[in-house]
Amino acid sequence: MLYPQKKFIFKTLILAGLITGFFSNETTAQSAIPPRPKLILGIMVEGLNEDNISMLRPLFTKDGFNRFYNDGVILTNVDFGSKISNASAAAIVYTGASPVTNGIFANEKFDRRTNRISHILRDTTYIGNTSTQILSPKAITVSTLGDEVRLDASGTGWVYSIAPDASQAIISAGHAGSNAYWIDDKTGLWTTTAYYKDIPAPMSNRNFRRSLPTMLDTLTWKPLLKPELYPYIPEYKIKYPFRYNFTKKDSDRFIHFKQSGRVNDEITDLACEFLKNMDFGNRGTIDMLNLTFNVNPYPFPINADNRMELMDSYLRLDNDLSILINEAEKKVGKENLLVFISGIPARRQSVRDDDKWGIPSGDFSPKKAVSLLNMYLMALHGNGNWVTGYFDRNFYLNVDLIKDKQLDLSSIRKEAAEFLTRMSGVSSAITVEDIIAGRAGDNPTALKRNSSIKHSGDITIEIIPGWSVVDDINLQADKTPQVFRENISPSTVMFYSPLLEPQIIETRIDARVIAPTVARLAKIRAPNAAELPPLRL
Repeated sequence: MLYPQKKFIFKTLILAGLITGFFSNETTAQSAIPPRPKLILGIMVEGLNEDNISMLRPLFTKDGFNRFYNDGVILTNVDFGSKISNASAAAIVYTGASPVTNGIFANEKFDRRTNRISHILRDTTYIGNTSTQILSPKAITVSTLGDEVRLDASGTGWVYSIAPDASQAIISAGHAGSNAYWIDDKTGLWTTTAYYKDIPAPMSNRNFRRSLPTMLDTLTWKPLLKPELYPYIPEYKIKYPFRYNFTKKDSDRFIHFKQSGRVNDEITDLACEFLKNMDFGNRGTIDMLNLTFNVNPYPFPINADNRMELMDSYLRLDNDLSILINEAEKKVGKENLLVFISGIPARRQSVRDDDKWGIPSGDFSPKKAVSLLNMYLMALHGNGNWVTGYFDRNFYLNVDLIKDKQLDLSSIRKEAAEFLTRMSGVSSAITVEDIIAGRAGDNPTALKRNSSIKHSGDITIEIIPGWSVVDDINLQADKTPQVFRENISPSTVMFYSPLLEPQIIETRIDARVIAPTVARLAKIRAPNAAELPPLRL
């Protein structure tokens, strides 16, 4: 029998034990919930290739690419599909949707009514800031990762983007982004669009206190390492390594700089200014900083052999990644950081092998092709302007004339395709019906989802590798020759987070999984048009 005092003590001990157990269980439950990152670093790299990374790994720092190989997840075989531009690839990365769904099917679009070319993001509603470009993200028809980060905290999280070109900057910032910045081709200043309202101090300081035009006067791009350390380089390149300056004498110096290996240093330096001088990751929200780097083969080399320039771009990027991620970890802590790097397909080359080597090549003239095709259709069906436009290997037929003559449009397209196939430099010609039906190309399903039927030409041609195309029809088009080469090299994607077990995945993976996978790792909603489930890493 317990006395009253002892009964009280006994009941108190039981109650204390229950309370302790309750809070212990609550603490255990809370500790079992995986944390969310405070900062997401989203990085796109044009031209990133697993073979080049593997070759140069012995020369890399321990905290750049090797950080991902030692502590991250590597996807070595990521497929974007065929007929993809760098803007389209960026949209796939950040929306998880194909171009036919997300609206970004090319870098530029052609209006067959006016025969004019315009930027895919052109929007006359918004003027440029220190730029003549008038752009906005409204052409993106679905939500992006940046949008979902902003919506997650009702707009209090930050989403900034920094890239050499407008397309990557705006697409990665999205509709709801805080701001997107890129380098203007004409002024060399960091610019944005009036669509975005937030102008942070680091960006204002950059243009007025340390502007790129001023720095370029004394900037040189030369090998980062001793020339003999670059693998597989011929002796003459070692004796006479590359050296490029970007002085005022070069009227296109900003364009040349943006395609060089040195542009990555500028982007990294600016990104670090953002991290140092802004309160990223410490405001109770998820913040996102998106960057685009470039390791494309340099399109304006001293000679056709630009291997050393390409390797140097990788080595410089490796240094930049080391600096950038170390700065991010210093800002928010390693445990609060999520980094993803997505390679996107390289741009077409503009340098052809010297004719002295006898490699089969040639020049395809769109103007000549349009003229010959028009004469051919006139011979079959009578006088008239049968071909009304051309842009980027697409031929646009006069649909009104075909209707007036009561001819079958599909039949005329087939006739035109058969004629174009016989022209020098053309490997195949595809009608829009073939694309819609999914019976064109080596990967017809991918070609269909990467095309815009609304803007596509009636016939699209493929060019024989080694041949080049210069648009001699459209005044607005880039006149830089495009040398065609079969590049079926897959892209590389990397993830870095303390929650991930290091692994390398070599199976083929659709690029549309990137956005939902990042969203899953960040514990936010996937973009609203994500077409595939996330990877379970």
